Amino acid sequence: MPVRVGLGVASPDERILSTIRAVGGEADIVLFSRPGAADSVGSAATVVEAEEPEAALVEALAEGRIDAAVRGTLPASSTLKALKQAMGVDHLERIALLETADGHLFLFAPVGVDEGWTVAEKVRFVERGREIARSFGLAEGVAVLSGGRLGDLGRHPAVDRTMADAELVARLTGAEHTEILIEEAARRYGMVVAPDGVSGNLVFRTLTFLGAGKGHGAPVVNIDKIFVDTSRASADYTNAIMLAKSLAESRIS
Repeated sequence: MPVRVGLGVASPDERILSTIRAVGGEADIVLFSRPGAADSVGSAATVVEAEEPEAALVEALAEGRIDAAVRGTLPASSTLKALKQAMGVDHLERIALLETADGHLFLFAPVGVDEGWTVAEKVRFVERGREIARSFGLAEGVAVLSGGRLGDLGRHPAVDRTMADAELVARLTGAEHTEILIEEAARRYGMVVAPDGVSGNLVFRTLTFLGAGKGHGAPVVNIDKIFVDTSRASADYTNAIMLAKSLAESRIS
């Protein structure tokens, strides 16, 4: 029986329709959108219409009517707020699956500006990232980035703090502090941890919007359901759907 993946749809535009075509029979896609969307989709996919599709998507996930959910083109603030309330958490932690311009895949976190600011948060990213990397067959090992090379110690207190944090995270988890060398870390390790949410968000946006790389979605890792966050600027949501499907299948098996 195909995995049922819910996809949030602000309006069924060509990106959504191309996603449905690309996924084909690989997953059973259920669209969650506002009234009237079914007319545009036709028989291409099941459509659940609701005045608040964000709440409907999250509710279906929480109740087990779908195996996984992808935010798609629904607004981030209202969708993620509904998700936090339904899952009983006060914040969300996401790990993005990224791809460089030459096709190299790696996991990356934090990608939200309010994530990854403490050593404890970064330790959790390392632990959860290892599990996902293993299930996807990504490179072994985790790289923890800091704001400079070790030779830069003393140049600025903020940089010194990032290096101290990275050294501590590496010792606590068995990861490796790779200093500021993201270009090496992304090619050698299956999981890369940024110094904080702002730098992580900048790396994500630079790679995917300026650097010809790709973002395949960011699973939320501090809840017990599978929810893949996405950017509304994505060309389509095929990769996010397949990521959600793979995570769901790994739990079923």
